Amino acid sequence: MVLPEGFALPPLFYLVPLVLVLAGVIALLWALEPPITDETVIAFAPWMMLGSTLHVLYRIDAFPSTLEPLFGSPTVYLTTAVVAGFTWIIGSFLYAAGLQRSIARFVGIGGTGFVSVFAMFALYLGWEMGTFNPFWPVISIVVAGIVTAVAWVALSLWFTEVAAVTSLTGVFVVFSHTLDGVTTAIGWDRIGVHEEVPASRYILEVGDMLPTADYIGGGWLFVLVKVGLALAIVGLFTDYVREEPRQARLVLGLVAAVGLGPGVHNVLLFIVT
Repeated sequence: MVLPEGFALPPLFYLVPLVLVLAGVIALLWALEPPITDETVIAFAPWMMLGSTLHVLYRIDAFPSTLEPLFGSPTVYLTTAVVAGFTWIIGSFLYAAGLQRSIARFVGIGGTGFVSVFAMFALYLGWEMGTFNPFWPVISIVVAGIVTAVAWVALSLWFTEVAAVTSLTGVFVVFSHTLDGVTTAIGWDRIGVHEEVPASRYILEVGDMLPTADYIGGGWLFVLVKVGLALAIVGLFTDYVREEPRQARLVLGLVAAVGLGPGVHNVLLFIVT
């Protein structure tokens, strides 16, 4: 009910070295204990977007066959995590040596550079294939921004402490899952995209059975569920962020990645296909 269609691990001669390298990166980061602030979480947003972009390129057969297994689902997220982790390590060493004023800035700039190159390549391929169409993806980003703003203002008014403590990380979590919800809803109602995650498809099908489906579609229910869950998670993490800010922000960053990754994937895939 949770895993999407097409979820498959690569052959072991790809998977085992990748997992070992990732384990080494995590171990070194554990030893270095780099600071994790709101800025750190936001700095990893481009890397989350990079994973989605690489998977879109995989889906449109942009990689040579020898590299394809590294960019399927879920392997692409392991591949991206390795590169992002190395960048975080390098940034930590440069910061310790006095060559960088901010680890988060180094990580963010590195991720932005990578995702910009690969995203432009994906857009170019979409243009070349004659399938480039940004209308609904742009609408989805605008709608997601508006819904996030309304939800966060409401949270700030009724649960001021939650908004104050979770700060930018909380906003990022809400936006990430809102983008996923809005793009999925638009894909379902307006583009006719088949939803690959069984649990999500069930919610969308329930929305289609409601009386409002003939007027506004059924995707709104999925958006409501996603936004509600994101706000609830942020609220539940308030005490954790206050008591263990480093660990809590790391976990919230992972929660945001679960939303931002699919959301950006939908946006880019809709544009190029």
